[in-house]
Amino acid sequence: MQRQHWHKSSYSSGSQNCVEVSEGRTTGVRDTQNRAQAELNLPAHEWNALLSVLTR
Repeated sequence: MQRQHWHKSSYSSGSQNCVEVSEGRTTGVRDTQNRAQAELNLPAHEWNALLSVLTR
């Protein structure tokens, strides 16, 4: 499976402590300081539901 482009969260605002996401059918989330360690993968509809709750 080929992953889309990783980008920093818009909430990071230049901080060293942030996450990156790769959005697509499955959304990947990873720590920018530990990219190779692990990533969390969520179905796109679950990621969108999480963002909806967090941005209320």
